[in-house]
Amino acid sequence: MIEASVSAARPLPTASPVTRRTTTVRLRPRFEGSNICTWIGFKHVNYLVEEAVLEHFRRGGWAAGMLYEDYGLCVDIVDINARILSATHIDDDVTAQVVPEEQPVDGEMALSVTLHVDGPTPVKTVAAKVRVALRVDPRGGGAAPVPAPVEPFAVDRIARSALVQVPLAAAPPAKAEDGEALLAELTGHSNAYGWKWRVPYFYCHFTERLQMSGYLRLMEEAVDLFLEDRGISIKRLLDEQDWIPVVPQNSVSMLEEVGMEEELYTVLTVENVFKRLTYTARMDCYVLRDGVPVHTATGRITHGYAKIESRHDWSLAEFDDRMIRGLNGQQG
Repeated sequence: MIEASVSAARPLPTASPVTRRTTTVRLRPRFEGSNICTWIGFKHVNYLVEEAVLEHFRRGGWAAGMLYEDYGLCVDIVDINARILSATHIDDDVTAQVVPEEQPVDGEMALSVTLHVDGPTPVKTVAAKVRVALRVDPRGGGAAPVPAPVEPFAVDRIARSALVQVPLAAAPPAKAEDGEALLAELTGHSNAYGWKWRVPYFYCHFTERLQMSGYLRLMEEAVDLFLEDRGISIKRLLDEQDWIPVVPQNSVSMLEEVGMEEELYTVLTVENVFKRLTYTARMDCYVLRDGVPVHTATGRITHGYAKIESRHDWSLAEFDDRMIRGLNGQQG
């Protein structure tokens, strides 16, 4: 195995634009995210935010690959909160602007990201808040010492439970005999759906840890499985009513690390339904370690429904009684 030596480490700028200056970058949505007509889903909208953050790091002299290879630092997005203001389409040119906060927040880099779809009159489509930590990788050795400019953001482990406010209803039991008992406890007293899932390598990064994009994919799956369980699956409503979910807001906060091939217990809980127009659900993820449930992530997603009018146009749908029953825990 070839290891980087201290002498081979590329130097970092002492006053990096990463923490001081705004970055503007042009992006294109990925084809994979164009699931319904030509509209880009919330997960791939967040991928655009992630790409903008990575480019901000590159232009500031802190490229993610260089930080990892030379200094053993993993760029981890540990918090994302995005408001989707308007639809993005597959062929859109997107301009992203990344603005750093002047000071670290709880030892993490705080960034604001806005996305605009270009045109004669640019349209603001997304406003997001992102937190970034630099996680020290103990594998491999041969890394140069952590340089002073990035030291404020370097952590030995992602452990953020004390930084993120979590609703009391999401608190797990102190002990659980097994995963099934844990899920029964977490879903038995609320309007929730839960399941067990083994973390595959392709949801991970930096060799072995579940990354933010993996949680976003998991959130998308959580909603899909919840709706299927309630008899109002996405396919059913699409076939019968030309309805498709739309997402005006979503967030995910990592609390603790999760490793490759660990079993993750995910619970989706409907918290409220607003005026037959939107509903908000909370996603909570846990691992069971020596009988102790560890809360690894929490997030929220708000959904409305669009009625497809044509290949380009849609209108907001008002929930019918079947939808209300399903969201309230009854079969549709």
